[in-house]
Amino acid sequence: MLDIKFILENIDLVKAAAAKKNHEVDLNRLVIVDDKRRGAMQVLEEKRAEQNRVSDDIPKATDNIIKQQLITEMQALKAEIQHDEKVLRSIMQEWQEIMLQVPNIPDISVPDGKSDEDNEEIKVWGEKTKFDFDSKDHVELMTKYKMVDFERGTKVHGFRGYYLLGDGARLSWAIWNYANDFFSEKGFIPVLPPSIVRKENLYGTGHLPNEGDDVYRTQDEDYLIGTSEVSVMGYRSNEILDKSELPLKWLGFSPCYRREAGSHGKDTRGLIRVHEFYKMEQVILCEASHEESVNQHEWLNRNTEEFIESMNIPYHTVLNCGGDLGQGQVKKYDIELWVPGEQKYREISSASYFHDFQTRRFNIRYRDDEDKIRYAHSLNCTAIPTPRILVSLVENFQQPDGTIKIPEALVPYFGKDQIG
Repeated sequence: MLDIKFILENIDLVKAAAAKKNHEVDLNRLVIVDDKRRGAMQVLEEKRAEQNRVSDDIPKATDNIIKQQLITEMQALKAEIQHDEKVLRSIMQEWQEIMLQVPNIPDISVPDGKSDEDNEEIKVWGEKTKFDFDSKDHVELMTKYKMVDFERGTKVHGFRGYYLLGDGARLSWAIWNYANDFFSEKGFIPVLPPSIVRKENLYGTGHLPNEGDDVYRTQDEDYLIGTSEVSVMGYRSNEILDKSELPLKWLGFSPCYRREAGSHGKDTRGLIRVHEFYKMEQVILCEASHEESVNQHEWLNRNTEEFIESMNIPYHTVLNCGGDLGQGQVKKYDIELWVPGEQKYREISSASYFHDFQTRRFNIRYRDDEDKIRYAHSLNCTAIPTPRILVSLVENFQQPDGTIKIPEALVPYFGKDQIG
């Protein structure tokens, strides 16, 4: 959430940001509603001050007639204040609804564009895997070795359901354990956060209100997270941090749930797009410095690149265009792995920074060196998701004899060097 003062003083800049992100918000209406809000608040403050004055005068009145007049005045003021509070609540509701729609300002380096098709490739690592034999996709390979069961997964879960079995499950555990060691060595604190959260946490990260159709909710109006970023960010909400704690670096690991409501007909085969999965997420809180956010952002993205490189999986990194940025993101990189069966790169990780957009919503602050209270900056980046990583892994490492080679870095965690 942007500061209302900043919005009013930079209205053209915010309008340009919304246009760059293809994000609809009525900023002209916000200006009108904010003027009403400030006017209603001023009237209320004046009447409350008058109420306090009359309240102080009543005990001092020695004449019963004067005292009764003051009591009558007090009752009238109370009724007016109750009415004005109701009016203010109505104004505040509209004000908050529009404020929650105001997007963050993208970095100047973010390219123009309407969708992920306009993202800019900035790095390529490894050679695209080519085979001199009849290669198979991950569905064929994993089914052959009884690593996955889609038929029974659909029977039990429904559309996009799956079971990971045998070496499919073991390979997932190997990746989790390796990732935990890899990212812990970089100073991250492992966290197993809640997967069911109150809805204010999704408003805090910016996943609500605009992604409401893609979120599972319970009968109690709680929500299932689609990334541990949500509950990890909520961990220090409404707190004032000590600057010496910063940067705080967490590695969240949780089951994740997404309805995939906007992807009807896309990736219906295999493990690319499923309703439930596991994900490790890097989350950082740092001091309120653009330079620090930029440095941490580059570092976070590089961490995941290094993790992928350690398993020798070809990838490229793209800089996301304005139309492919979320509401709160200032800048984002996507890492996409080569999938031989599709002859294309597929997203495996996103790295984003937000400045104080999220921390204002979560009310996460710290005292700076001048003892001034400031909102921290937040960042996040996927460490690794499963089962999606299995798609590229098994397809890129299939061998001419039909076996699947295990990347050397995973062998100590998996316990053998091949499947089949």
